[in-house]
Amino acid sequence: MENLFFYGTLCHLPLLRAVLGHAPEGIPARLAEHAVYVARGQAFPRIVAQAGAAAQGVLLRDISTADRAALDYYEGGFDYETRVMQVETAAGPCAAAVYFPIEAGGEIGAPWDLVAWVAEWGAAAVATAPDVMALQDQRPPEEVMRRYRQMLVRGASRVRAAQSAPTTLRRHAHQGDIAVLRQSQPYAQFFSVEEYELRYRKFDGTMSPQINRAGFVSGDAVTVLPYDPIRDCVLLIEQFRVGPFVRGDAQPWLLEAIAGRVDPNETPEQAARREAVEEAGLTLGALEPVAQYYPTPGAKAEYLYSYVALCDLPDDVAGVFGEATEVEDIRGHRISFERLMGLVTSGEVDNAPLLLSAMWLQRERARLRARNVQTEQ
Repeated sequence: MENLFFYGTLCHLPLLRAVLGHAPEGIPARLAEHAVYVARGQAFPRIVAQAGAAAQGVLLRDISTADRAALDYYEGGFDYETRVMQVETAAGPCAAAVYFPIEAGGEIGAPWDLVAWVAEWGAAAVATAPDVMALQDQRPPEEVMRRYRQMLVRGASRVRAAQSAPTTLRRHAHQGDIAVLRQSQPYAQFFSVEEYELRYRKFDGTMSPQINRAGFVSGDAVTVLPYDPIRDCVLLIEQFRVGPFVRGDAQPWLLEAIAGRVDPNETPEQAARREAVEEAGLTLGALEPVAQYYPTPGAKAEYLYSYVALCDLPDDVAGVFGEATEVEDIRGHRISFERLMGLVTSGEVDNAPLLLSAMWLQRERARLRARNVQTEQ
């Protein structure tokens, strides 16, 4: 058994508990002649040698072999290895293993602030840790690290999912209503597929036979339809979509609302505003919530937040946009509300988020126009 010293994210006890499956007792400690900084562009820290400084952290004494293996797996994905160093505690110095980056160097940012990290990333990281550890016997840590950002998106989605919608008519689930017998991840790239052997409680109170189910995991996303109530027009985007292409659709370029995934350190509203800039060069005004929903609950874990956004849409607003790093090629179309509803009627608009948003706008258009036309006058 040995000691371990943490100076970064694992000083957050809920995260440490999620990694180990239990809550060990740690004591305050420090590593002299070292300082901790944010790894630039990342959500984790870097420790560097620095004369006169001291890295504050937590010491775990006499950890078990199983705990050491779990921690090595979790930290190994972030390209860390351990070195035995002398750390200082209130009871005196002691030797402890410390995780250091395998490759020295790399850009660093501001001094590490655990409280700030917890506020921005803590909930998503804690929710993601069990997903990482579930792969301990299935995937090498380097492979997990390559997907960690995508896994954080899923973790943040789980945090939002815990704030569930009402259960006034449907069953209110309780602990023990679903028994997972086996879980695996046969596919994991930008998206992932998870496979389960499980049983669930039936309406007669008994448990179902063991069944096999698979789910496509892509994380929560937003859609936003920009609407100019003064000019009574909307902005649609057009882009190639692989889903229709795989289905065999002869026309895989779709007309859609602006859309994108919710990053782990932002709200759906913030994601909507960011995506509007990236996909259409638009700064949005007030966001009107349309609905929150599962588009395909039989097979997909995706959950959508749809909005109509009030904004200014002059004649020259449409253009070609998209993130070059994501090979996006997105064309905007500024059209009248009547043209939008014509496209809905003809079937040229054939994706659920835009259909839902168009029908919501049809219902609420008079209210939005009355309020904003009066403001303009």
